[in-house]
This record gives sequence, C-alpha cells and structure tokens, in this order.
Amino acid sequence: MPHFDVTVVGELNLDLILYGLPPQLEPERELMADGLALTLGSSSAIFAHNLAVMGSKVGFISRIGEDPLGEIALARLAAGGVDVSQVRKVAGPASTGLTVILPRAGWRNILTYPGTMFEMCFEDLNLDYLAGAKHFHLSSFFIHRALRPRTAELFRLMKLRGLTTSLDTNDDPDDRWDDDLFEVLKYVDVFLPNEREAKKITHSDNLDAAVALLRHRVPMLAVKLGAAGAMACGRSGSVRSAAPTVEAIDPVGAGDSFDAGFIHAFVRGGDLAECLAQGNAAGAFSTTRPGGTEAFRDREYFAHSFPPSGANRHD
Repeated sequence: MPHFDVTVVGELNLDLILYGLPPQLEPERELMADGLALTLGSSSAIFAHNLAVMGSKVGFISRIGEDPLGEIALARLAAGGVDVSQVRKVAGPASTGLTVILPRAGWRNILTYPGTMFEMCFEDLNLDYLAGAKHFHLSSFFIHRALRPRTAELFRLMKLRGLTTSLDTNDDPDDRWDDDLFEVLKYVDVFLPNEREAKKITHSDNLDAAVALLRHRVPMLAVKLGAAGAMACGRSGSVRSAAPTVEAIDPVGAGDSFDAGFIHAFVRGGDLAECLAQGNAAGAFSTTRPGGTEAFRDREYFAHSFPPSGANRHD
C-alpha cells in the first residue's frame, strides 16, 4: 500500500508581502509600506501544505540552505502536516530563496531571489520515497533549472511505478516557454495552468485555442481563471465553474491552493465536477487571509470556514 497520498518535488521558501506601496517606486526615496506579512511561500510548498491540511498524506522533497529562512520555511511546512524528512539542507554560497510580493490594484510585482531552488537536481531525489504514493506532483517547471533537463525522465519513472501525476508550470521568468515542456506532458495526467500560462505555453492569444491544443496533450486539463473560477476538460467532457464568493484579502497562492483542492479530490476518485468544485473552494478560501497558506494554517478557522459559503464539500 502506498505510504503517501501525494508526493511533491519543488521549491521551498518564504514570501515577504509588503502592502500599500505606491505604484511607482521612485529611486533614492524611502517608501513606506502600510502592512507586512511573512508567510510560507513557493508554489510547491503552498500546494503541499494546503493539501495536507485538507487531509491528504503528503511527502515533500526540496533543497534549502543552512540559514534561518530555510529553517522557518521548513518548520511552517512541517507544522501543516507534510513529511519533510527528505528535504536536503545544503551548505554553500546559495541560501534559501525568498520572494518579495508587492500587491497593487488588480496586479502585483513579484521579485524572487531563487537561491537553492535553482540548484535542486535529479540526484537530490529519493525515487523510492517519491514512488511510495498514489500520486506525484511538481510545481514551477521553469524555475527548477538544474532538474529541468531530467524532469521528463522523473515523470516517466513515476508513471512506470504506477503513480498518477500532475504538473503546474507557473510562470517562466525568462518568458521563453520552450517546447521541452511538451515532452514532460507525455507523462502528465492532470495539467494545471492558469489562463495566462495556457496562452503562453501554446503561443496563442485566445484561450479557446489554447485549451483546444492542450486538452489533447493530457488526459485532464484544468485552467484557472482567477475570480471567474476555472474550467476543466477530460475524456468525459468539459466543466466550467464559478469561484465561491468570499471576502478576498490577498490572491497570493490562490492558484496553488486550487491545485491542492483539485488533486485532493482527484486522488479520492472524484469526477471532473467534484475536482473542479474542490479546487475552486480551496483557491477562494486561500484568498481570505494574507499569503497562500495562512487561511489553512489557522486550524480553527479552517475547520469552521472551509469550504466557503456556496461551495460544495467533496470528502
């Protein structure tokens, strides 16, 4: 029997979120923020943390530095119930990464020091540990520069070991969106881009055209549409669903939380509509507190408020 429901490979760092800065950052000025949050960041860690809080048994592999930022991030992830026994602490010039997020009206600046997330490589991975699950997930395909040449091999090996798989590319910082991604998609069961990423990956300006191209690449495609909810396509058809109405505070990590909800339902045999509903519920719920994990981290709040009003629970 698998030891985990889901194993995850990805980056592990903190998010520093500064609220209330002016839209234009003038040079040589000391500009004041009116709010701050230091939360567990990185797409992979947000996904793993929130998935574990929802009740899935999650194992996680990453690489961090021997520094306070790495210790805090690791402790936050472990407190969420994720097994972190395979996270490597590596001494060297690169420290644990950090992302600084500056929210604006309807958009945001995202500034990342990658640190060890650029260095995690295939040799860092315990393949037997990863294979001891029902499902395997990877986030931030383009950021894992050392792992990227062997990412397709990793997914192929997980498929050979009998796991289902999922992938969320997140953004490409180089804005190249190279075609080596399509080799990985041969071994992906659930692909989880947002609308912008789907268009970039297919080099299309039209969402319908992008979906038409991607849905034939993978058995299941879920495209996140922000406040409009999400759509999903599978061999049984297509489903589109609005997001639950919540009092949103912060959209950071909403897409990764959607992934967690979707995969939580998927590994339990949920159909397309159930997976989409759980994804939308988790994504919306995450926006009700600052950062990507704080709504889930407050266990009392989670117990009383998830799923949000208007969302259906699928256990």
